[in-house]
Amino acid sequence: SAEGKGGGEFYTPTSVVRVLVEILEPYKGRVYDPCCGSGGMFVQSLKFIDAHNGKRDQLTIYGQELNYTTWRLAKMNLAIRGIEANLGHKQADTFHENLHPDLRADFVIANPPFNISDWGGERLEDDVRWKYGIPPKGNANFAWVQHFVHHLSPTGNAGFVLANVSLSSNTSGEGDIRRKLIEADLVDCIVSLPKQLFYSTQISVCLWFITKSKNSGVYRNRAGETLFIDARKFGRMETRVNKVFDSEHIEKIAGTYQQWRKESSEYKDQAGYCKSATLEDIRKHDYILTPGRYVGAAAIEDDGIPFE
Repeated sequence: SAEGKGGGEFYTPTSVVRVLVEILEPYKGRVYDPCCGSGGMFVQSLKFIDAHNGKRDQLTIYGQELNYTTWRLAKMNLAIRGIEANLGHKQADTFHENLHPDLRADFVIANPPFNISDWGGERLEDDVRWKYGIPPKGNANFAWVQHFVHHLSPTGNAGFVLANVSLSSNTSGEGDIRRKLIEADLVDCIVSLPKQLFYSTQISVCLWFITKSKNSGVYRNRAGETLFIDARKFGRMETRVNKVFDSEHIEKIAGTYQQWRKESSEYKDQAGYCKSATLEDIRKHDYILTPGRYVGAAAIEDDGIPFE
């Protein structure tokens, strides 16, 4: 907090990381974060395994980080916890010097830098990662999304933080890339978050969950469906300027997703909070993914007093 904007660059609030991890449930396999900062995503993934009596050695960790100091911090952060990880042999720019080009991860967990404009997109126009369209040179949001998709295994799942503008922007071809991702049935769940969760920015942010396996394993077949969760009313003020999620908020969000996804659970839409939308619903909204458009307004209890 004292580091201000500089510190916030490489710090994702723990409660946000926990939501990502509790939804993705990385029990075993390859976990990848291409903008890993000080390694918080990995630490929380292993805490999740420990809390659920899993085996740490069933998780393999891959990361990459551009900032030299932060990259060293991540190595130290993992080393003091006895976590083995491949963070590359040096710090490097994920877009221009991908240190794990052949990796296909079971889980991608990330908080890429929001709305970066100077990411050098003009030098990457023919890149193999841009399967759904060339990202605009002035904003890297959809370059990150496509990088994550590119690195997922055929049954992989990704959860990541993005600025809210990614849900509705139509400028510079972004709307077209989002449409193709939706039509490819990759978008699993969108969670809108309250403001003031982050230390360094007041930008409104959301969580994206992308999957290549809407109908595999223990999961019920959710092909052609996307879950929208509006969590903007969640959280409590921890300081005058910062909000946090308590465990009950994290459990509610993750529990809603697991109910929707798992075969044995009962899931119901709740007005003002969650909605399972079809591809047709999303088409009607012109491929805009803002949860508020889908969940509607919560029912207001009638106090029995006639309005007149």
